[in-house]
Amino acid sequence: MSSRKLWRVRAGTAVLALLAGVGAFSVPGPALADSSPDTSQTVTYHGYRIDVPADWQVVDLTENPRACLRFDRPAVYVGQPAEQNDCPARVVGRTAGIVVQPITARSAGQSTAATARTSRGKATAPAAASSNGTIQVAVEDAGVLVTAAHTPATESLVRDVLGSAELTAGAEHTELPRAGGRSDAAPLAAAGPQPGSYLGKGFDACTAPSQAAMNAWQSSSPYSAVGVYISGSFRGCAQPNLTASWVTNQTGNGWRLIPIDVGRQAPCTSYSLRMSSDPATAKSQGVTAAAGAVSAAAGLGIPAGSALYSDIEAYTSTASCKAAVLSYLSGWTERLHSSGYLSGFYSSAASGIRDAASEYNNGAYTRVDHIFYAWWNGAADTNTGSYVPSSYWSGHQRIHQYAGEVTESYGGYSINIDRDYLDVGSGTPPQPGCTGANLDFTAYPTVRSGSTGDLVKAAQCLLQAAGHDPGTPDGIFGPDTASAVAGFQAAKGLTADGVVGPRTWTALLSRGSTPTVQNGSTGEAVSRLQRALTAALGRTVGIDGIFGSGTAQAVRDYQSSRGLSVDGIVGPGTWGALQSGR
Repeated sequence: MSSRKLWRVRAGTAVLALLAGVGAFSVPGPALADSSPDTSQTVTYHGYRIDVPADWQVVDLTENPRACLRFDRPAVYVGQPAEQNDCPARVVGRTAGIVVQPITARSAGQSTAATARTSRGKATAPAAASSNGTIQVAVEDAGVLVTAAHTPATESLVRDVLGSAELTAGAEHTELPRAGGRSDAAPLAAAGPQPGSYLGKGFDACTAPSQAAMNAWQSSSPYSAVGVYISGSFRGCAQPNLTASWVTNQTGNGWRLIPIDVGRQAPCTSYSLRMSSDPATAKSQGVTAAAGAVSAAAGLGIPAGSALYSDIEAYTSTASCKAAVLSYLSGWTERLHSSGYLSGFYSSAASGIRDAASEYNNGAYTRVDHIFYAWWNGAADTNTGSYVPSSYWSGHQRIHQYAGEVTESYGGYSINIDRDYLDVGSGTPPQPGCTGANLDFTAYPTVRSGSTGDLVKAAQCLLQAAGHDPGTPDGIFGPDTASAVAGFQAAKGLTADGVVGPRTWTALLSRGSTPTVQNGSTGEAVSRLQRALTAALGRTVGIDGIFGSGTAQAVRDYQSSRGLSVDGIVGPGTWGALQSGR
């Protein structure tokens, strides 16, 4: 082999036998380096050399280009993957894995804003960020794009492997194209919110199919929707095809996408990545997962208004496990709503979905907008049997995974899939609530770093609903809360000092819909108005959701003091002043 394509394995005979016996993996005959303990193996490709654990599988994509890039078992893949990979439909979970591929026009499409670039003459990027359980580094002096998948538990191991990288004499420089391109290029974005309004069949696969396969299946299969795993640090398969360009092409051709996130699993399972059994912590973890999903969706051009589905695999339910899962989903849903996305939930009909249905009307949890349930009964419909009452999620809010792990072939392209039936419609995310936090006070004094108590918790909840995440609302004004406050203030054009004073309180408390309200009006908008007036005027305005004479006088006083038309009616002008913190 030439120096541009060299494998050197420092490992014992037992490891070589293991590699030789891997069924679906093709490993080239290694050249043994100097004798050393069988704790690591050195892999060199395109002049990029790393040390990986000796028990990792090594896959040469030049010899086996259609090998599935799967991360549920530790492996390193080198070479250019084929456009269509032979993956099982269901690869659950993740350990760790690394893909080293040449920088080409195709691989460059996989890079994101989080992709790090090494310095000239270097093979490592120690400060490379992790996004959705993935670290990506462009080693331009070797002409390779390195994608490393991990879980929280394996991140340090993966970083150690990346930190071992060196350049060899065979390295040749290839630059990763910078973001941008032609100014007249069409924007890369989905044709609209996904999956949008659709009634019919779909499928999901572990890895996004190639463009050729999607074209062939569009022409001759019964499917018009496809599930894609866009985010989450527990995804089992790599996604070499899933780019903004791929999303644009599929939706432009009429495909509907089902965007799926695979993150923490139920605490009562044996999965290596589980949510906390403490409901408050689980909710915070759901918020974090949703933030990652929103970032991934935006990067792929999947817009607000789309439904993003949290994949929580089957579990044996207990009361505490159910509470954790539903708390996680509450955080997931509230965070998605704050960014304008709908929330979806995928699980087994007999576990997660049944648990969600059992608490459908429980205000302690924030209900998901869509359910995506696995019930492999072979029926292409959205009947939920005894698992979910027919009146729940009945407004075009269901996807039924009715068969699993079947291989189908259309137009010469075979894919192992799960079969789905969709009855979904576009919807508007409801305004996020602040369940469990008191928002009604007789005064809203200034709170800042070091403050504690219910006022701080109220501010944290309102910040979270506004899309500026302070962490779990705990009533403690720490650095994360200060950062969230500053972000909110900057977005509103206020002085970004991280202190919640009268103007910031006014903007936070008034945030939401802006219907015209006046004497005689009632409801949630009136309560928001009364809270905001209390903060803005520095005096108590009764908060009862009823627009009476006291509220009318407070409105007139506010309008007069802000140079607005004084009519006692709260329309766009008055709402605008309140929401800008005036």
